[in-house]
Amino acid sequence: MVKNSVISIIFQEQEENKENRGSVEFQVVTFTNKIRRLTSHLELHKKDYLSQRGLRKILGKRQRLLAYLSKKNRVRYKELIGRLDIRERKTR
Repeated sequence: MVKNSVISIIFQEQEENKENRGSVEFQVVTFTNKIRRLTSHLELHKKDYLSQRGLRKILGKRQRLLAYLSKKNRVRYKELIGRLDIRERKTR
């Protein structure tokens, strides 16, 4: 659960800047937090198909935001995936 503690620290840093809630980084952090919670929920409840669908939707949203950030600012993208311990997206 080290990842969750890192997420909560980053989330608190982002929450202090309330003006910055619309930033890509803040949205990716919140989606990552939701993804980790849903993943742990689905480990217990394997047949919860509605939660699986919600997880897939959130994963897609996060993927699109990360793709946008990767195109706009590669340095911020690399820093964010390093802090959140997310794998880099596959390129086609």
